[in-house]
Amino acid sequence: MKSVKNRMVLVTGADGFIGSHLTERLVESGAEVRAFCFYNSNGSWGWLDEAPREVKRSLDVRLGDIRDARFVEEACRGVDTVFHLAALIAIPFSYRAPESFVDTNINGTLNILEGARRAGCRRVINTSTSEVYGTPADLPIRETHPLQGQSPYSASKIAADKLCEAYHCSFGLPVVTLRPFNTYGPRQSMRAVLPTILVQLLSGKRSIALGNVEPRRDLTFVADTVEGFVRCAEAKGVEGQVIQLGTGRTESIREVFETACRVLGRDAVIKTRNERVRPDKSEVMVLQSDPALARKRLGWKARVSLEEGIRRTAAWIEPRLGRYAADRYHV
Repeated sequence: MKSVKNRMVLVTGADGFIGSHLTERLVESGAEVRAFCFYNSNGSWGWLDEAPREVKRSLDVRLGDIRDARFVEEACRGVDTVFHLAALIAIPFSYRAPESFVDTNINGTLNILEGARRAGCRRVINTSTSEVYGTPADLPIRETHPLQGQSPYSASKIAADKLCEAYHCSFGLPVVTLRPFNTYGPRQSMRAVLPTILVQLLSGKRSIALGNVEPRRDLTFVADTVEGFVRCAEAKGVEGQVIQLGTGRTESIREVFETACRVLGRDAVIKTRNERVRPDKSEVMVLQSDPALARKRLGWKARVSLEEGIRRTAAWIEPRLGRYAADRYHV
């Protein structure tokens, strides 16, 4: 395995939920990190604004836009490994603004592939999503399962994954696609169900507003997901492959709620909201990974239990309740 230590790496989406955790971990591992963050008028680095001072001092931060091909090409120069996480990810928003998802997720990925090809990068790690499978025909889901775009978001990610496949086959680009199932943890936005549950419980509410509580998801704590990215950068012979990151278990939203109540010692009930964000044919009721390939090729296994992950996430959210209340849609 080739360590990331002393190697120049580029993280796109470094200002986001998973990207900020990955950026910090790479710095701790001794990598030289170029952090690609979305340009904004106040110069914020997103969640990296909260990173330890020593982490921020070591970063080469590039504020820009993944849709700008020339800017992306410049960011790729001199880079050994590209971790491509920049994307629009909010499924409900993809119904309202599908063109934005095409522009960012597909064209942005194309820009990364072209930039990395011209720069001669040793490896590109593309970030996929379990949503590309749609409603699965078989469980657990393996990497060979057919892909089905049941939302504009999932369709844009399928296209991005296929572009990576095409660039590997056509140009020999050393790209590997990591496909995390549902990652959760500190810094996740209120678009996701667990922060929605925890914020309400920690605010003292006894009646918790939730939508459909029957869908089942394979939940992976963010530190485990980040470990998968680092191992993917260091593993031998994974170019051209798709590798899933998941626990191999599922919990329903109702079960996640019950676990959160138990972990926090709170007594609450679910108040089901009637509004439906996802159309019937777009809803995916269950996503469950088969993590066997990740164990074989990366030596990776999810280690943080759901209970421990909820405990860590709640401990991070509690002193920031005001921030969550003021900004439901933070990155």
